[in-house]
Amino acid sequence: MVYITVVGVETMKDITSSVYNFEDLIQGNFLYVDKTEYIWQLIRPAKGMYFLSRPRRFGKSLTISTLKAVFAGNKELFKGLAVYDKPYDWKKYPVIHLDMANCDVHSEDDLRDYLVHLMEREARHHNVNVNIQRNLLASSFADLIEEIAKQGDVVILLDEYDKPILENISSPDISAIRDTLADFYSSIKKEAECERFVFITGVSKFCHVSLFSKLNNLTDITMDTKYATMFGYTQDELEANFGDRIAALAGDTKIDTYKTKIKEWYNGYRFHKNAQTVYNPVSLAYFFENNGEFNNYWFSTGTPSFLLELIKKQRFDLEKVLETPVSGFAFSAYEIDKLNPLTLLLQTGYLTIDKAVERYGDTAYMLRFPNLEVKGSFEAYLTGDCSGLHVDQVKDSVYKLADKVSAGDVDGFLETMKVFFAKVSYDVHMKNENNFQLLFYSIFMLLGISIVAESRTNNGRIDAVATNEDFVFIFEFKLNKSDEIALQQIKERDYYRRYMNSDKKIFLIGVNFDGDAAQIDSWTYETV
Repeated sequence: MVYITVVGVETMKDITSSVYNFEDLIQGNFLYVDKTEYIWQLIRPAKGMYFLSRPRRFGKSLTISTLKAVFAGNKELFKGLAVYDKPYDWKKYPVIHLDMANCDVHSEDDLRDYLVHLMEREARHHNVNVNIQRNLLASSFADLIEEIAKQGDVVILLDEYDKPILENISSPDISAIRDTLADFYSSIKKEAECERFVFITGVSKFCHVSLFSKLNNLTDITMDTKYATMFGYTQDELEANFGDRIAALAGDTKIDTYKTKIKEWYNGYRFHKNAQTVYNPVSLAYFFENNGEFNNYWFSTGTPSFLLELIKKQRFDLEKVLETPVSGFAFSAYEIDKLNPLTLLLQTGYLTIDKAVERYGDTAYMLRFPNLEVKGSFEAYLTGDCSGLHVDQVKDSVYKLADKVSAGDVDGFLETMKVFFAKVSYDVHMKNENNFQLLFYSIFMLLGISIVAESRTNNGRIDAVATNEDFVFIFEFKLNKSDEIALQQIKERDYYRRYMNSDKKIFLIGVNFDGDAAQIDSWTYETV
């Protein structure tokens, strides 16, 4: 069990990043941010069947555990929380808890074995006898529900329903895994008359015509404004529950400055166009456990290897997505044989809603990375994936590039870029022009974490800007042409005009990249 108590503040409850059981949190004197008003809204109808997806490590398992405690009738655990005084009867219901988070399977056979194991465990827990058959999963599950329902209307809590699919998305067995899950889950709808409440969570959202084709009676609250801040912490919740800790950790730093930095690192997720942004709760727990050390905690729990591969394979234009509005269809469910990197990036939490804009009578969305934690880590892994280099090598190169900008050293900057490209295996990237553009873009976006940097790519041309308090580097990169042509284009198109009143020294830098050699060939520059 991992937890801390902030030194010198005796009244503070402990913080944990490893306890996801509601009863253990309450009885262990851990801090719990009260989300039970949302729980009340879900359970107050006589019946309810809900689906909600959120990124990993966002409190889904804790919410499942909290619902389990409610339907177990454990009212005293909720003393002092919003739901405690609600007009609720706290009746005890039989709860079927299906936790797919530990479903580490790699074939349909493995999945069948796991589902049999889950059902047998539930049968033992509820002391019922059911003939569970491996080749008749749906009917076995239906029989299990009916037997348990003899003890009272059943509550079904299904956590991480999509784990077997996401873990095997590129496997040749994926269709069989999907169909097996769809058949198994269909019993939930079939036995609806026996059920008081159903709550299903996961990371992603699959089309009703595939995984949930037989379970289409769920109310999807994933982007319901009423539940947009049910997971994660709002700014008000952060300050109300962690204000003393923040003040203690800020030290000599101005408290508002310190809060702003915390917000830049861990806030920023928005799950409805009109909703407040929220903090990732697990990242914050790690942050406080580590005495206020700013770090990429969310990424330390898993890396998006499949997503990165899909981005490269489909030549996904990440830069364009971040600069232009996208339609609401980007938030739709998807099919495993028609994977859309944008939809996956949104559902898994790597991108989020910045704001809504009207386009020709429709609502479109500007997107962004939620925060520095996600942005820096994702781009580091993207650069590493495009280059074939380890993330540590990528970050070291970016730090050196930032140093050269800070010193106004154009030649040093480009020599560092040459060293970077020299490390990249030839067959990894340079035969593919799109991969080169993606690699260059990700380098400059990473550079923007340390200084101000941006890049724009279009039709084999890359222009980029890196700036700090004293200097502005304006680059034009050409592929298999000449550095002089690149420099002339900067001057002809007045790329530097917007910086003329900045009182900074401006470098206009033309660079040619040799695609055959997979290396920077030459450069020339002028100052303004």
